[in-house]
Amino acid sequence: MTAPTTQSRSSTRLAVDLAKTLPLTDAAKSLITPTLSARQFFDMLAAQPQLAEDAIRFLAVALPKREAVWWALLCVRSALLKPPPEALKAISAAEGWVKQQTEASRRACGEAAELAGHGTAGGCLADAAFWSGGSLTPAHLAVIAPREDLTSIAVAAAILLAAVIDPENAVANRAKFVALGLDVANGKLKWQ
Repeated sequence: MTAPTTQSRSSTRLAVDLAKTLPLTDAAKSLITPTLSARQFFDMLAAQPQLAEDAIRFLAVALPKREAVWWALLCVRSALLKPPPEALKAISAAEGWVKQQTEASRRACGEAAELAGHGTAGGCLADAAFWSGGSLTPAHLAVIAPREDLTSIAVAAAILLAAVIDPENAVANRAKFVALGLDVANGKLKWQ
């Protein structure tokens, strides 16, 4: 993360503003000061392996929605080496949305999330894209916009669920996913 990146929602925001609604641990909360930048706070979290979940939750809200979903996609894809068909559809739908943010690709993510299951890494990944904007209701009904924080919540859930697919390597997976997130934030990992 540069300061974070120029594209980041957090480029002019303080850590305290981004973190105020996050379910952070007491240890993570104790690090926040009124003038701490988002980058400084993330670096502090990322430097402490026991705070990896906090780092994931924080970066999910600090990144722009598209980059956050891309990050979750990379994590889920790396954790699900042989995804079942439902998860593969969710991964493909989310990738389609990252590459081309259209209403059709966003709605395809909603359908894929239903199939994959909202409590799965693939389902949360697809939900993250579906909840990025537009309406939660079918196109012929009145618009009900998703809450602004739903994408970041689903991104964090997808990544944290992906980390425990292989429980024996959960700690290492969280550390790897934090590093991937940093690469996404720094623009080192772009979608093709």
